[in-house]
Amino acid sequence: MNKLKQLLFLSALILLVSCAKKVENPRWIINEVMVDNQTGFMDDFGQRNGWIEIFNNTYRTQDLGGRYLTDDPNNPKKYPIPRGDVLTKIPPRQHALFWADNEPFNGTFHVNFTLDPTKDNYIALYENDGKTLLDEIRIPATLPTDKTYGYINDGVKYDVNGNQLATQLERITPSSNNAVLEENPKVTALVEGDPWGVTMTLTSMLVVFVGLILLYVIFKMIGNLAKNISHKRVASAGTLSAVRGESQLTGEVLAAISAAIHEMNQDVHDVESTILTISEVKRKYSPWNSKFYTLRQNPRR
Repeated sequence: MNKLKQLLFLSALILLVSCAKKVENPRWIINEVMVDNQTGFMDDFGQRNGWIEIFNNTYRTQDLGGRYLTDDPNNPKKYPIPRGDVLTKIPPRQHALFWADNEPFNGTFHVNFTLDPTKDNYIALYENDGKTLLDEIRIPATLPTDKTYGYINDGVKYDVNGNQLATQLERITPSSNNAVLEENPKVTALVEGDPWGVTMTLTSMLVVFVGLILLYVIFKMIGNLAKNISHKRVASAGTLSAVRGESQLTGEVLAAISAAIHEMNQDVHDVESTILTISEVKRKYSPWNSKFYTLRQNPRR
């Protein structure tokens, strides 16, 4: 009887433990997928294609080299990820981005198949033996253009009940965390209230123009104040140097005027009955480069 009780107790304990066991997330997770890329992220060649983001769901560096990516469940070894590339060594909790462009000669991260937005797309990652399934995901054909499908939180594939959490994502985050840990509530409110940025543009332009107008007014006032102070100093000094400093006349003209005033005050100038004027003669040529002066003249007899 005691053995029967012990057996029943052990069976109940095993049942409870098995029921309480949580479904573990895989070490590698196909974290985010874009099927139809029309206006989104571009590769190193400036091309837009579908892409597959794989997440290292461990706290140690893992190497993707030698494993297989495929879009065909009947061909698990469709794209062998090359060995020996240092970029396939993914640090803990980091991402690797593969381009589904059917251009494997473009590099390690360009697979030999494409994704079809008109139908469901199956993507799987296999171990080096080509038999052990590491992770898989199926993207529905209803996924809109320029939208991604994956997991809201990186590496969290199952909930507490073992249900898959794959869904269409609101944010497009290639090679980055799917979930934003902290958001600025002011920025979020501004994006929701002004999705096209019209208010921000008008506000920025208004601030710039108001600043320019204020600067113009301030510099204008400073200039007028400095001019008034200068005029007052000239008026109080009453000297020729002060007049010269504020006058628009050249130094030669002021010197001639000073000489004429000095001569008139000395009263030593002659009184002429005629008026002598000197006018500038405009020549059509420069006498310094005239060929006439370079000609040799015959001697006079």
